[in-house]
Amino acid sequence: MKIFLLSVAVFVSLSFTTSKAPLTKLPSVHQFKMEGLEGGTIDFKKYKGKKILIVNTASKCGYTPQYEELQALYEKYKDKLVVIGVPANNFGGQEPGTNAEIKQFCSGTYHVTFPMTAKVSVKGDDMCELYQWLTSKEKNGVLDAEVKWNFNKFLLNENGELIAYFPSKVKPMSEEITSKL
Repeated sequence: MKIFLLSVAVFVSLSFTTSKAPLTKLPSVHQFKMEGLEGGTIDFKKYKGKKILIVNTASKCGYTPQYEELQALYEKYKDKLVVIGVPANNFGGQEPGTNAEIKQFCSGTYHVTFPMTAKVSVKGDDMCELYQWLTSKEKNGVLDAEVKWNFNKFLLNENGELIAYFPSKVKPMSEEITSKL
């Protein structure tokens, strides 16, 4: 009887110690909601099933012409990608305008139709929650990143998980980005 009980105990012990731990789900951008440039709310949950490219933007920057490629990228891949512009005045005062002025500039100059948030901070003590999440491996589960200038880009997969970060110099229609779409 003792041998039988010992055998059962060893079997039970082995079956628990050799089982695989459950996979932990990576944090998702779908938890965020932000004020839109024209008011209303941008609910990231709405974009489940699409990749998301989040870009901090500015109207008076050397990289501002990237708006044109961002719009082209958005139009070309709209069935599987959404581009979200995030105006910020963190670098050289290059986004001084109000939300209304930013909207007028983007739609009038570059014919932007992709969603844009209200102006926020993407760096420093007043960094918005979305950028706290995007730049911290502890929060996003993937990587630490520093937003160093305007037009930094974060790419997320269809589940809202961060998959890549691109600095300002990487153009929206570059193979570095399009190969991941």
